[in-house]
Amino acid sequence: MTNKYMRLRVILVGLAFIALFAVIGAKAVHLQVYRSPWLAQKASRQYEKSLKSIGKRGAVYDRNLREMAVTIDVTSIAARPARIEQPKRTARALARILKADRRKILKKLIAKSPFVWIKRQANPKESAAVRELALAGIEFVPERNRFYPNKTLASQALGFTGLDGYGLEGIEFSYDRYLRGTNSNQMVYKDALGKVFSEQQAAAGLNYGNNIILTIDRAIQYIAESALEETVKEFSARSGMAIVMEPSTGAILAMAHVPLFNPNAYTEFNKTLWRNRAITDPFEPGSTMKIFSAAAAIETGNIKAHDIFFCENGAYKIGRNVVHDIKKHGWLSLQQIIKYSSNIGAVKVSEKLGRKRLYTMYRKFGFGSRTGIDSPGESAGSLTPYKRWTTIDTGAISFGYGVSVSALQLVTAASVIANDGLLMKPFFVQAITNQNHEPLKQFQPQTVRRVVSARTAHTVRAIMKTVITEGGTGVNAALEGYTVCGKTGTARKLDESGSYSKSNYIASFVGFTPADKPKLAIVVIIDEPQGKYYGGTVAAPVFRRIARETLNYLNIPPESGTKQFATSRRIEARG
Repeated sequence: MTNKYMRLRVILVGLAFIALFAVIGAKAVHLQVYRSPWLAQKASRQYEKSLKSIGKRGAVYDRNLREMAVTIDVTSIAARPARIEQPKRTARALARILKADRRKILKKLIAKSPFVWIKRQANPKESAAVRELALAGIEFVPERNRFYPNKTLASQALGFTGLDGYGLEGIEFSYDRYLRGTNSNQMVYKDALGKVFSEQQAAAGLNYGNNIILTIDRAIQYIAESALEETVKEFSARSGMAIVMEPSTGAILAMAHVPLFNPNAYTEFNKTLWRNRAITDPFEPGSTMKIFSAAAAIETGNIKAHDIFFCENGAYKIGRNVVHDIKKHGWLSLQQIIKYSSNIGAVKVSEKLGRKRLYTMYRKFGFGSRTGIDSPGESAGSLTPYKRWTTIDTGAISFGYGVSVSALQLVTAASVIANDGLLMKPFFVQAITNQNHEPLKQFQPQTVRRVVSARTAHTVRAIMKTVITEGGTGVNAALEGYTVCGKTGTARKLDESGSYSKSNYIASFVGFTPADKPKLAIVVIIDEPQGKYYGGTVAAPVFRRIARETLNYLNIPPESGTKQFATSRRIEARG
């Protein structure tokens, strides 16, 4: 009986083992035959890792192929928290070298994450110091950093890139898809401790971005910024802007701002300094608009330069409102209205012209619409439809109130007069090239439309020349050896209550030179100058300096027969 019971137990145990081995065998067959690809993939994940590689960003050059923005190789410092042996000691050492918060670094070192950044794009001195410590769990990751060799020069126009190499502002943003290199995946192999022991290198240069060649000239940009900075400091102004343009093409030679910022360390500056205010920020232009009112009058109103208007001896009542001039004038011709910058004269011209024709011509000059320049955030300004204008609105708009423009719109419109009546589209970039500097795309000047006839443009140029002569508001813009066409502007700013301030002004000057064959169109805007605030006093001298130094730099010879204009710059010019 006992032997029979033992034999049964042996048989049962044997059957159990046979069943167990059958299950194991079946599972092995299932995994090896039917789930083999899944197992191979799961295994590879344990020693293979795909890393995303960001292509090298292309360079930005000025019109003479001088570097404005380049990409350099840098090292970032990272950590593997699981491999950190002494987190507190490591955090202290890193904080001392990187001049960072020890507690924030420690928080990263004890995190449950397998990988954390300690400092992206560390400088060479920091990287070398951390390497010498040979800290367990600290890694060094090769990356690329955008570098601007000229520091603050043209910073608002250029913009900048973020840590991951994407353009965030300015030209860097607008042309990001051309500048940014293509991304690629790189396979690396790791051992059991997670250390990389082999990697597949991507073919060098295959994912490089393209280069951008600007219309901006680095030397002219420096001239404009220096002149602007000196004036903003002299008059304790809030800020300043200046644009230098080729009127015949629309190419931007310089776009200056004060205050500036350094795009190499953009996070250290107030965000309000990042934007290109010459494009994004509209303002009421004041008397600079009178040249476009004059052009409209000559082109569509059958008004001649010598037609006269009674300027009411300094005060003109329109309903409940009174328009004033700084100086009292009786009868003035259209030419004199512009020369002496008479608000009442501008109102009288607009009354004869009519609001519809004035509005139509303003629109043709580009006011109230974007220019389409290749830079982000452009403002269209503000030009209310004429059907909503009252009588006083029409008069105020004729001398630059109740309408807002950008500095770019203003210099582009002035270039119409300089360019025989043709409106050109402004642009920053003249070409895109590959890494071998072979052209991929070139940008040619674009004519938008004819605004006024060449005859009207010549007449307005002749009027604008008188602004620079003795008695005119723009005498401080006169150049020795070159004729100048220009117009001053002085506009009160709106305060927070919506009323016009009695202490804050925008002083401006827009003009071009030489008068007969203009090579440069320049606009200067000074925001809230203190003490003196007239455009002829504050902004016109900036125009003169930028124009004089740029003409010399470009080797544009003085005009033959041009007399030196020796007038009393001691007299305060107003406009």
